[in-house]
Amino acid sequence: QVQLVESGGGLVQAGGSLRLSCAASGRTFSRYFMGWYRQAPGKQRDLVATINSGGSTNYADSVKGRFTISRDNAKNTVYLQMNNLKPEDTAVYYCLARAWGIDAWGQGTQVTVSS
Repeated sequence: QVQLVESGGGLVQAGGSLRLSCAASGRTFSRYFMGWYRQAPGKQRDLVATINSGGSTNYADSVKGRFTISRDNAKNTVYLQMNNLKPEDTAVYYCLARAWGIDAWGQGTQVTVSS
């Protein structure tokens, strides 16, 4: 089972930036499909961005042009750079690792954007 540890959340004013990190266990991180999801209070968990083993990325329409997902295979880490944050980005952000058809989730990190 892949273990994930997220960090980088916090409180920021609208228009500000944050960078989330997700460190993964395992010696085959470069093969993992990685993603970021978020869940606001009372809402379902939604996709934010994904990156596959080849580096191809996918974004939710609501974050395109503002968020960037990237990975550093040497550090077993995936990042989410979030710029021009909006109050509607407030949520708990979860890291996903998918390997051999099995999903693993991190514990989540809170992002709060004040207006």
